[in-house]
This record gives sequence, C-alpha cells and structure tokens, in this order.
Amino acid sequence: MAQIGYSKKVMEHFLNPRNVGVIDNPDGYGKVGNPVCGDLMEIFIKVKDDRIDDIKFRTYGCGSAIAVSSMVTEMAKKKTLEEAMSITRENVADELDGLPPQKMHCSNLGADALHAAIKDYWVKVGKIKPE
Repeated sequence: MAQIGYSKKVMEHFLNPRNVGVIDNPDGYGKVGNPVCGDLMEIFIKVKDDRIDDIKFRTYGCGSAIAVSSMVTEMAKKKTLEEAMSITRENVADELDGLPPQKMHCSNLGADALHAAIKDYWVKVGKIKPE
C-alpha cells in the first residue's frame, strides 16, 4: 500500500479503524456505493439534542475506503447535524493528510454516506421531504 502513496494517517485509520459496527435502530442511515470500484459504505447515526451522539460504519472496499469511513465518523462525532453536513470530501482527504488521486473517489463516498444518514434522519423527523 505504501507504493500507492498513502499517508501515515491513512494507514493508521486503515489498520485501526474507529467506530466500526452497526447501530441497531439508528436515527439515521446512509448507504452509498461506487459501481466502478465496488466500494460500499454504510453509516449509522444516533442523534441527541441535534448532535451526532453516536456514529458507526460498515464498509466493503479498499484500504482508502476503510480509512475514509473511519475518519469521517471521527470528524462527525459530537458535531451538530448542520456542522456534520458541511463536512466535504476535501475536508476528509485533508484530515487524512491526502489521498492518492486515484483514491479520491473514496472520500466522496464517506461524505456522501454521512450526508445520506443525516438526510434520512431529517426525513424521519419531518425537517425535509423525501427525495
């Protein structure tokens, strides 16, 4: 993996991912995938006082996808939903000290899965209409 140009942070989050697992009866659930590379990410959230109180992920994919999932959950934990919605793919890649160009699509999936989970919650509570 080092030949591809992974940072130490990417390797750390790949080898020791944070927040792995499933939340039973989540307040919000997001699932996204990339048909080209086959990566699939699921994010589960529990919300308390408009903040992400707990967050877990399950990812099928490459080392970058796992590292991105781990990092995005760390970035979103305890944030308000609005703050978490402002997390971008660039933010995630920057927090990981960069991703190789051919792996940047993974950071899209992490932010997209997080946003999908928050939107799912907002639909459930009537803040937004289903798409």
